[in-house]
Amino acid sequence: MNIAVLGTGTVGRTIAAKLAELGHEVVVGTRDPESTMARTDPDAMGNPPYSVWQADHPGIRLAPYPDAAAGAELVVNATGGSGSLEALNLAGEENLEGTVLLDISNPLDFSRGFPPSLFVSDTDSLAEQIQRAFPGARVVKSLNTMTAALMVDPGRVGGGDHSTFVSGDDPDAKKMVVDLLTSMGHTDVIDLGDLSTARAAEMLLPVWVRLMGALGTPYLQFKIVR
Repeated sequence: MNIAVLGTGTVGRTIAAKLAELGHEVVVGTRDPESTMARTDPDAMGNPPYSVWQADHPGIRLAPYPDAAAGAELVVNATGGSGSLEALNLAGEENLEGTVLLDISNPLDFSRGFPPSLFVSDTDSLAEQIQRAFPGARVVKSLNTMTAALMVDPGRVGGGDHSTFVSGDDPDAKKMVVDLLTSMGHTDVIDLGDLSTARAAEMLLPVWVRLMGALGTPYLQFKIVR
């Protein structure tokens, strides 16, 4: 499958590497590839420059957002939530028309420091904002309730015995995402329903952040016991 991953941070790199490992044709989208490759300092999370990562993943192409999204069967939004709409606008509405758009971002607001709050909640979600902005895209929300390493390697915690949530309006789009999740090792995928249920998944993040602080690790995930 031809997949575009928008975002060059930890989440984007981690997802892109795993999808390429699974045999997909992967291109990473960024605003300005030349600028991205020219950076020599670690990013805000302490990761090495993108060029170092790219050298270790020569089969993954770096391209401007619109070039990455054009022709993709699946677009993964791995940008920071506050910049997601801008990045998708740069990708181009025409390039997202009819495309499955897997949104793994979160509407985190760090303007008052840490822990962050949410800039949208309760009666709306970032996933729904994306769907309204790009009505031709087939938006599916998933993977936003875990750290990047668990997205691609769920067995890293509890042998993978934890839950992954999916929300979306298009059954075929959700099936594509569920199949992809299964291929990455997710064994308990729960379909929450239409895209409005992404509100609940996004509102789990304040709980997740506080659990990370209490337990001293990001390697944790929710398990729905029934």
